[in-house]
Amino acid sequence: MASAGLVALPAWARGWSAPFGEWPGGSFLSPGEGVTLAAVADTILPAAEGAVGALEVGVPDFLARLFADCYEPEVQSNIKRQLNRLDTRAETAFSKGFSRCGQAEREGLLLAMAGSGDPGQEAFFDLVKGETIRGFLTSRKVLRDYDDYVVAPGHYYGCVDINYN
Repeated sequence: MASAGLVALPAWARGWSAPFGEWPGGSFLSPGEGVTLAAVADTILPAAEGAVGALEVGVPDFLARLFADCYEPEVQSNIKRQLNRLDTRAETAFSKGFSRCGQAEREGLLLAMAGSGDPGQEAFFDLVKGETIRGFLTSRKVLRDYDDYVVAPGHYYGCVDINYN
């Protein structure tokens, strides 16, 4: 039985390293909504010269998985509704989708949403902004390269001579 298990292991373990979006169940977002969510994250934390942004550290993947796995269906439906609303507003105002708009245009649309007075829009903006920042600050690249984070701080000195004087 052990031999049969070892023979089947490569096929079974292939799912361990599947790229984002290919895990069983996938995300609740459509591909178009995922692109819009990535554009929102890029608008909130864009890459600057010499510094990384939300896209470079994988924040959109973090957000999609977080929203799919950790939030209630009501919140998920509000996220989908607001992402589609952003695309609709961008089409109306600029004749192109939100993800194809420039940085200033996207900022204007998001700021209008944040100050709209609509609880659904404001909740969406606050949620996505907060989770984008959290995803960025807790990403491996930011922690290792900018915060000098060490998984196990300190150093272990084994077999040290002890003087009993």
